[in-house]
Amino acid sequence: MPNSPSPAGSTDAVALTDRTDDRPVYVIGGGPGGLATAAALRARGVRAVVLEKSDRVGASWRGHYDRLHLHTTRRWSALPGLKMPRRFGRWVGRDDVVRYLEKYTEHHELEVVTGVEVNRIDPAPDGSGDWQLTATGGRVLRGRAVVVATGFNHTPRVPDWPGRDTFTGELLHAAEYRNPAPYAGKDVLVVGIGNTGAEIAADLAEGGASRVRIAVRTAPHIVRRSTAGWPAQATGILVRRLPVRLVDRAGAVMARIAVPDLAAQGLPRPEAGLYSRVREGAIPVQDVGLIDAVKAGRVTPVATVASFDKDAVLLADGTRLTPDAVIAATGFTRALEPLLGHLDVLDARGRPVTHGGRTPKQAPGLYFTGFTNPISGMLRELALDAGKIAKKVARSH
Repeated sequence: MPNSPSPAGSTDAVALTDRTDDRPVYVIGGGPGGLATAAALRARGVRAVVLEKSDRVGASWRGHYDRLHLHTTRRWSALPGLKMPRRFGRWVGRDDVVRYLEKYTEHHELEVVTGVEVNRIDPAPDGSGDWQLTATGGRVLRGRAVVVATGFNHTPRVPDWPGRDTFTGELLHAAEYRNPAPYAGKDVLVVGIGNTGAEIAADLAEGGASRVRIAVRTAPHIVRRSTAGWPAQATGILVRRLPVRLVDRAGAVMARIAVPDLAAQGLPRPEAGLYSRVREGAIPVQDVGLIDAVKAGRVTPVATVASFDKDAVLLADGTRLTPDAVIAATGFTRALEPLLGHLDVLDARGRPVTHGGRTPKQAPGLYFTGFTNPISGMLRELALDAGKIAKKVARSH
């Protein structure tokens, strides 16, 4: 068996890289981070092979709900070497993101192999400093470096609520939600008020659900996606390196100016500062309809879920609800432990200890991208990471 799989698609065009190199850099994941890194590597003359477990690039984007648009601007969401078309608009929709990723792969003539899932990463047994990948189909692949880009939203997480298995209504993770049509005329409880939960709740309210409630554990910071034409992302870029206390104070002032007080509707302003929460991993909710829906009573905030009891959901404040459906917008896990948990490169929460152009001291040549969620925009940071990784790899090998 050869050391590397054959590339998908045509390779008739003259390549910038030597595709006979049997020690390529393997990039695991064909989403924005993986594709951007592969393009940046190729631009530096380094052979990069993208391994994607699904049958197409951008698999996670294809599965998002219908109304999803980027919360970051078109300009600051493009990957290295290819602008997003102006016709996509300022806030690019899901389908256009997918089209862009397909075009990006074609434009850069990326070497993408689909239908291959990497199960384990190990140092090459000969002590050469190379890496060995064990993948589906009995494949054992060898590369000079590995970039893990399997994604921030990898495996849906549904809390193991007491009585969950007894619930007689519909219970699904937000990853399975597409549009409000199946919930017209129904009573729906959305659990979790991150960006996904907030947008799904607004979507349901606008789409004909008879009642929509959203279960809130901790009140989020809510920001306008754009204020007087100024995108929230621009603020995120400007402030991310400023002192936390300063940004917290500025954020509180902006919130009082731009966002109404929803305490009377059950959604008080958070006590902790905006940037303090970001540093803990809590990204602000960008408003795309939630504020108006809460003000109008079309979405009702309630206490967090404590347990289930057959047809009922019991909340932390003792309230008993009987919704027709519960949509758990409760996040995802990185699910990196089976792949590389044995390498001691993950922190206590299962996140890589390094990202971008830095590699763990005990694992040189192993890179990570896409496992942070910065307020400056994930796609923008993926693009920056791609350049840093490519520069480091080209210099090191």
